[in-house]
Amino acid sequence: MQLKKCIILCILLGSALLIKAQERTITRQDFEDINLTYPGLEKTNALFLAGKYDDAARQLLSYYRGRKTITHPEFNLSDEADFIGKSIGTANLEKANNALEHKFQPHKGYGFFDYGKDINWQLWPVKDNEVRWQLHRVYWWQSMGLAYRSNGDEKYAKEWIYQFRDWVTKNPLGLSNDNDRYAWRPLEVSERVQSLPGTFKLFVNSPNFSPVFLLDFLQSYHQQANYIPLHYSELGNHLLFEAQRVLFAGSFFPEFNDAASWRKSGITVLNNEIKKQVYADGMQFELSPTYHVAAIDIFLKAYNAAKMAGVENEFPQSFSKTIENMIMATINISFPDYNNPMFGDSWLIDKKARIKQFENWSKAFPDNRIIKYFASEGKEGELPSYLSHGLTTAGFYTFRNGWNNQSTVMILKASPPGEFHAQPDNGTFELWVKGRDFTPDGGVYVYSGDTEINKLREEYRQTKVHQTLTLNNKNMVITKALLNKWETGKNLDRLTYTNPSYPNLNHQRTILFINQKYFLIIDKAFGKATGNLGIHFQLKEDSKPVFDQIKNIIYTTYTDGNNLLIQSLNKDKINLNEEKGKVSYAYRKEEPRPAFVFEKSKKDGDTQKFITVMFPYEGKRIPEISIAENPGNDFDKGNIDIDITINGKKQEIKTILNP
Repeated sequence: MQLKKCIILCILLGSALLIKAQERTITRQDFEDINLTYPGLEKTNALFLAGKYDDAARQLLSYYRGRKTITHPEFNLSDEADFIGKSIGTANLEKANNALEHKFQPHKGYGFFDYGKDINWQLWPVKDNEVRWQLHRVYWWQSMGLAYRSNGDEKYAKEWIYQFRDWVTKNPLGLSNDNDRYAWRPLEVSERVQSLPGTFKLFVNSPNFSPVFLLDFLQSYHQQANYIPLHYSELGNHLLFEAQRVLFAGSFFPEFNDAASWRKSGITVLNNEIKKQVYADGMQFELSPTYHVAAIDIFLKAYNAAKMAGVENEFPQSFSKTIENMIMATINISFPDYNNPMFGDSWLIDKKARIKQFENWSKAFPDNRIIKYFASEGKEGELPSYLSHGLTTAGFYTFRNGWNNQSTVMILKASPPGEFHAQPDNGTFELWVKGRDFTPDGGVYVYSGDTEINKLREEYRQTKVHQTLTLNNKNMVITKALLNKWETGKNLDRLTYTNPSYPNLNHQRTILFINQKYFLIIDKAFGKATGNLGIHFQLKEDSKPVFDQIKNIIYTTYTDGNNLLIQSLNKDKINLNEEKGKVSYAYRKEEPRPAFVFEKSKKDGDTQKFITVMFPYEGKRIPEISIAENPGNDFDKGNIDIDITINGKKQEIKTILNP
């Protein structure tokens, strides 16, 4: 027993010596960023006015430890029992324990890197910009906080306090242009401004969290939050993130003198940007489904932060209406498994995580029964009253025969120019049939870095690795689709758009969704440009397709019988060639997959056409499909009058495509 008491005494003495070593003289200047007349700070202010700065700091810490008026959206510690002894998950515990040894995982696409006993915050272990940028987002600090709250071990608190001070000391603003580029990029600053309040809540009751450290923390936090409005990004999701987080800073720490101006700045930017960045059809203008969903959550977090501060009325009613419209856009470009196509910089999502998002969205819009349907996985609410649907401003078109797992869904992109997260890929699509995405888009493998990293990124951006037309396998120069016709009907949905893909070469693509069963794709290339034309297709990695170069057909061989036939119906000479394909469903993870191209040459001034059928079918029998043109058929003028024969059954397809 005596030995145990001795050990405890030594531990407490060590903690006291550590705190003492960190102490410094508290001065009047330590309080200059704080509005000491804020309600609840009366005792702190009285001690401050009396010149008792140490006592004022202790009282300020007591205030924050007992503050009940403001709760964190994720870490509300009013009930300690909700955290003590609870599992924080294997991933969080691994991050927390590795952080004790200064082994950090800046980006989930990589493992842990050792930053040294004396932390080297300038280390760049992999020449991927995201690794160095995201190091300064210090994601593992909240994992350390969760571990501390779960098991009460002070080693996490001590180490976090050490790391926070170490980061502040070694990354001062203006250290160098290179360091500022990473540590003080506005997006990274805003990430810290967003996450630090949660970390603060998790550690504030630690005996190692001293009054001096509180003042150091508040001083650094104030500097970072104050920095953002003066250095906002020019546009895009970065600007949205930064504005939302500045607003959150002013709402979570209303005791700062600048809190009101931060809130005002964030609200002003978001009110302006939601009009600029969100199209009338509800899509965010970067044209990446992943970043579109991120923008929804940004706007909702902003509204909730304003509500925390009682200033939600500074957002007009149109603000929430736009958010609701964005959620509906997400629904319209969703497959039955809750995933969206991986257009641009996008990746697959976890279904449980997406349903949780829908649950939050449904709470925000309780009267929307369609959102409720997806939040409850169909247990409540109702489905949309329509099937196929076009987001005609953003250029996302969905052909659909149902909303359940047995449905056929094709989503195609024919859009205006996008921003950084978009790709030169107009015409690309994903086809999902009965639980299988037969033609997933390539996704995003990596963002940016040195020459080698950028080369890896460009491989996935190439036009030829998407389901669309190329000239000489080069990247599409212009992505600016003009909608010619979009119309839905009981037995025929039709889309025609024209994209000026290359100098002197326009690509017009027509998609016919026939009998809510199969697709006819008519591609027309016209203009003075010459060269080799290709219509590219990428298949799912496990499809094991058969290539018949004599008949120009490709079909998958899934043993469950859910298969897809792709066949060229051209009467003129078409070459079918296999290509090397690959897909990335998560950052820095890729795998090979089948790919192929239908090719033909184009001479000066002539117009070339590709006619392709995509036919989902059941079983092992390959459908026999042929096409015949009737006298009234004229592809060039948009008059379609053809007979399609499938397994001996003929059907006439007659429509006018152009308006």
